[in-house]
Amino acid sequence: MAQKPSIPKGTRDFGPVEMAKRNYIFNTIREVYALYGFQQIETPAMETLQTLMGKYGEEGDKLLFKILNSGDFMNKVTEQELAERNALHLAAKLCEKGLRYDLTVPFARYVVMHREELQLPFKRYQIQPVWRADRPQKGRYREFYQCDADVVGSDSLLNEVELMQIVDTVFTRFGIRVQIKINNRKILSGIAEVIGAAEKIVDITVAIDKLDKIGIDNVNAELKEDGLSDEQISKLQPIILLSGTNDEKLKTIAEVLSTSETGKKGVEETQYILDVLKKVGLKNEIQLDLTLARGLNYYTGAIFEVKALDVEMGSITGGGRYDNLTGIFGMPGLSGVGISFGADRIYDVLNTLDLYPKDSMNATQILFINFGEKETAYCMPIIKQVREKGIRAEIFPDAAKMKKQMAYANAKQIPYVALAGENEMKEGKVTLKNMETGEQQLLSLEQILELL
Repeated sequence: MAQKPSIPKGTRDFGPVEMAKRNYIFNTIREVYALYGFQQIETPAMETLQTLMGKYGEEGDKLLFKILNSGDFMNKVTEQELAERNALHLAAKLCEKGLRYDLTVPFARYVVMHREELQLPFKRYQIQPVWRADRPQKGRYREFYQCDADVVGSDSLLNEVELMQIVDTVFTRFGIRVQIKINNRKILSGIAEVIGAAEKIVDITVAIDKLDKIGIDNVNAELKEDGLSDEQISKLQPIILLSGTNDEKLKTIAEVLSTSETGKKGVEETQYILDVLKKVGLKNEIQLDLTLARGLNYYTGAIFEVKALDVEMGSITGGGRYDNLTGIFGMPGLSGVGISFGADRIYDVLNTLDLYPKDSMNATQILFINFGEKETAYCMPIIKQVREKGIRAEIFPDAAKMKKQMAYANAKQIPYVALAGENEMKEGKVTLKNMETGEQQLLSLEQILELL
């Protein structure tokens, strides 16, 4: 018996309904990016391992999918090397390419390779799949899409403002209520500095990032474990538990950080972003959250995260300012700021809240019943004109029993069925049946076009 086919763990098939929903997400994000002057690029699924390795830390390197060299990939490997079974060494000999792990490193490589052609600032977006050899689990896949937008070659904070407007516009179009959280890496560095624990910045932020999940007592216990003194932990309390409006929080934090130049700079940047956003007006709330501490080894300025308000879900969008995107490829000093929409999580939120508009499903709007050759010849020119008006139409390919054709229309949830037999052909019309109400009307082509 033939073996039942399967797909690799951590990957998924998407059927027509799922694809219609996913395309609705991608198209909405794509349209909003374009509104703000971002241009689309694509990079290959494969990159050289030289490009990928060493960019994601030791753990990230282990999660790279490596591709065996073409042809006789064993010809450079000695018997001794095989006997030693050193996986990393063998991979370096057997593989020159790998599947991309994210869109950021390929983008950095793209900027360096095409530097002479690019007009700075360069505003790009990219919507493509990435691959990670992670252990598959709920919500975590080995193949998934990222929807990134970045501006490189500009230090202006107007870029941060526009990215927040993009986030607000996208989720307003989706009908998802969100809270946009904002913080600044410089503020976090300033906090560590004024409590006398500058070298503990990562430990401090990792701990306070867990405040929502484990509570203040456990955060304090973790800080103590990380080597902070009781006095340092005590100084952190009013900062961690800061409340009030964004302006009130900024006023308090400015006083706390008055002795830190880095911290004061972070407060100024955040104040500017929030002040401009106040003037342009957002549909969703933006909140200064000093416990937000994403990607600290990477981000250098403003950091953002977006949470859905009506569904229990992790971050559905994130991003921030970084200072040295292209330094990994020998072109230092190119500042940038970017965001990434989590398409798979947005898909789950839209499903949970049932927010997909009906017309996003791109389903057939009208099915022409096939009664035979003569009737089909009559229908074909009509179908052509219907499609020319942008109406999605199909004709059943076989002159099958009426029951079968109607069952097909029901299964595909086609709202209208068109019937053209001898009587309709004599009058130059078509009988249109509303599949929801069962109502039938004898209509001309013009009337059908008007109705649909």
